[in-house]
Amino acid sequence: MANNDSFLTYSDPRSLTKSVRASAMVFEDPLSRALLDRIRRIAPSEANVLIIGETGTGKEIVARHVHELSARREGRFVAVNCGSLPETLVEAELFGHEKGAFTGAVNAKEGWFEAAHGGTLFLDEIGDLPLAMQVKLLRVLQEREVVRVGSRTSRPINVRLIAATNVHLERAVASGRFREDLFYRLRVASLELPALRERPRDILPLAAFFLRQHCQRLGYAHAVLSPEAERALVQHNWSGNIRELENAIHHALLMCESGVISPADLQLQARAAWQPGAAAPASRSADAEPAALSSQGRPGLEEALVPLFEEGDENLFERIEDRLFRAAFDYCHRNQVQTARLLGISRNIVRARLIRMGEIGAPPSRPASPANNSSSADDTTLSLDSRSALPPFHSIN
Repeated sequence: MANNDSFLTYSDPRSLTKSVRASAMVFEDPLSRALLDRIRRIAPSEANVLIIGETGTGKEIVARHVHELSARREGRFVAVNCGSLPETLVEAELFGHEKGAFTGAVNAKEGWFEAAHGGTLFLDEIGDLPLAMQVKLLRVLQEREVVRVGSRTSRPINVRLIAATNVHLERAVASGRFREDLFYRLRVASLELPALRERPRDILPLAAFFLRQHCQRLGYAHAVLSPEAERALVQHNWSGNIRELENAIHHALLMCESGVISPADLQLQARAAWQPGAAAPASRSADAEPAALSSQGRPGLEEALVPLFEEGDENLFERIEDRLFRAAFDYCHRNQVQTARLLGISRNIVRARLIRMGEIGAPPSRPASPANNSSSADDTTLSLDSRSALPPFHSIN
């Protein structure tokens, strides 16, 4: 079982409306112990930090721990999900705006950088920022000041930036989707979070934590994992990481009898059925992806491209890209998050391409006002209207 020195949690067990997913992390596994040691060495500095890890590995909890171990611990920790910000309002959200700066700007409002003044600003899914905004973010980090939309006056800021991503920013830099200078500015110090499957000794302590939390929330007196259930948990792949584990425990508590959780209650086989690579669906006849290798053992992809080159289609690159996106989407059982992880790009890029291809429907339009952008599906994003009511240090999981 994890001791107090090896277990982090910033969740509120009294709140029935919040999930404890991705808000707890243990450091029992040797990989996790090494990560904890690196966090302790990096945290006291003022250096920007880039946290790299798969979705659900606990990037925000690590960012909060860096904040708590720094000299800024008495200041605010503000978390913003860049992937949830409408592209037209990103600048106003991050840097603030003046009254009348755009339609709907009925009052002047501070941005997230000003809100985090004296503390730490955590930008999750940093890879989703548009290129134009990356230029402005780089300038803010260099000059340590912001200019609100609709203003010509700069405002000094005192903020430590922690950014996080679940995509390979090096690939995004190579493809021109992320600025190289911003990448190196963010990665002054880096923390790589191992996936849950790579740190198996953390699985059972985490499961025990989630078991206690959900027993309390559901009003159950007591529940335990059977030895068979414990073995099943350790052997599972956990492509969804801590989030998937928490959901499995929650479901098991709802299904178990007599307070003893069995492997069947966890539904791990059902979860494995839709994970990428479990079983690729049948390919489409018109857009079939070429085999990885030819019958002679030579790379088949290059051979399959030759006939396409000979066709001389002026839209060849777009056709090949469409086939790649469609094949990856089918391979991931039409799961956008898994497709983005497979291709090493952001979820927003995958979603936009699938909408253009007609594979999924377009989302409903958003109102053109930052005041209406109060929250997203990710509960780490604060409302601009609510920040005045927040205490100097606040939990926003």
